[in-house]
Amino acid sequence: MFAKESLINTIFVQGPYLGYRLAMALIFSVILIVLDVRFSQLDPARNVISSSLTPFQWLSDFPQKLSNGFTFIFTSRDELESELDVMRDRMLVLERQSQKLASVTAELNRLRELLSASRLLDEGVVVTELVGASPDPNNQFILIDKGLNDGVLVGQAVLDANGLMGQVIEVNEFRSRVLLISDNRHAVPVQVNRNGMRAIAYGVGSLDHLELGNVPDTADVQVGDLLVSSGLGGRFPQGYPVARISQIEHHPGQAFATVNAKPEALLNRSRLLLLVFKEQVAREVLSSDLVDQESQNGVLDASMSESLMSSESLDANADSQRSVEGL
Repeated sequence: MFAKESLINTIFVQGPYLGYRLAMALIFSVILIVLDVRFSQLDPARNVISSSLTPFQWLSDFPQKLSNGFTFIFTSRDELESELDVMRDRMLVLERQSQKLASVTAELNRLRELLSASRLLDEGVVVTELVGASPDPNNQFILIDKGLNDGVLVGQAVLDANGLMGQVIEVNEFRSRVLLISDNRHAVPVQVNRNGMRAIAYGVGSLDHLELGNVPDTADVQVGDLLVSSGLGGRFPQGYPVARISQIEHHPGQAFATVNAKPEALLNRSRLLLLVFKEQVAREVLSSDLVDQESQNGVLDASMSESLMSSESLDANADSQRSVEGL
């Protein structure tokens, strides 16, 4: 009995060394935090750790994918047919819009070439999917399923179907971290779409709230004005919707008004997103797809030319037979 008590006391002994160990651990943690924030020496280690944790993220996302698969399997035939009809109608509408936009885009590109403009009208985009989100309101970022293997770079803009979502701040081999425009560390150069007035939209830590900084009290802004990215600084492409002004407060005796805006993007609901590439990077990322498409088009063109040649030869034979009969 006494032997057991002495063994327990030996195992759980608390001497002065425990305080020293705690102090050393705290000092080491502070040093690592400072190195991580101020310097970039720990970036390779962070990338390696992040890449090694990717299988666990896949496993955590597997139950949801499995549930979605079962839901799709047990969907009724009537629901699938109605959804297919809706998608066909939407496809027809989008095809008509794309035909109009294609001609307008081509005309604008020709005008820019005549003016020796260096910027193309459209950027390359790649579809990506959201695979994770931060639950911390003071650290608003998401994870997407594209990384270095897909050509993603730090600083790329990320969009959803409605507007600007944020920008890539960290990239590993398989996934990337995107800082949302609502984060209190984020700022976007914008301009009022109605009159071109420039401003800066700051995140305030709320998913449905942005704030414009240093807007003069006499500025021509109205509730409902659309804010689009101005392209200043070269970080974000020009012309993408960012937010819409929701509230304006004028303070007597002060030079600046308080202007609040609501993001156009669905920051807490969108799952399918778009990564925006510059022209040169987009060509490198999409080159293989374009080569495959061109090869397929070449095969189709060859088959069409052969069919045209055969039809022309048949027409020529028919004409020759008619001339012989006439003689």
